[in-house]
Amino acid sequence: KRYASGQEHRGTIKNRIGIDERPEIVDQKSRIGDWEGDTVMGADQRHCVLTLVERVTGYLVMKKLVARNKEQAATALARAIEQLQGRVHTITLDNGTEFHDYERVEQASGVKFYFATPYHSWERGTNENTNGLIRQYLPKGMCMRHISQADCEHIAAQLNDRPRQRLGFRTPSEVFARS
Repeated sequence: KRYASGQEHRGTIKNRIGIDERPEIVDQKSRIGDWEGDTVMGADQRHCVLTLVERVTGYLVMKKLVARNKEQAATALARAIEQLQGRVHTITLDNGTEFHDYERVEQASGVKFYFATPYHSWERGTNENTNGLIRQYLPKGMCMRHISQADCEHIAAQLNDRPRQRLGFRTPSEVFARS
């Protein structure tokens, strides 16, 4: 029997910039426009949802993916950046294979992408917490084949209109709209 030598076999992300090289202003959470992203998987390991969460406000954008691959993720990221109309400075992602095509989006949009340290999900804590809230609507073990983009927008609207203690009981929508 051969044992893994601790090396990553799914491929590494080319030219990735680690989270430790991210500008200090992002860590300070002193400006709106720095986002964290991830995917929430369905039971069939194919259909999933891309989530982007703004670090200061907790504002959520969700995009339905019919496959967890780099083409779908890059298209969804580009649509989300376009939808947010210049309100995106940086995006911090995990190291999933679905984000291997980030450079195409980075070049087209001018948004800088950074990647968390592998297996350090707490480095994107805002996104991980929000994904937990999304699981109230899309529980683990649920197949996401029948989830539509409209369903994603409804869930995002519900969470964006939920008051948060860290925002002085204002909603992410309120705080994001005033920025």
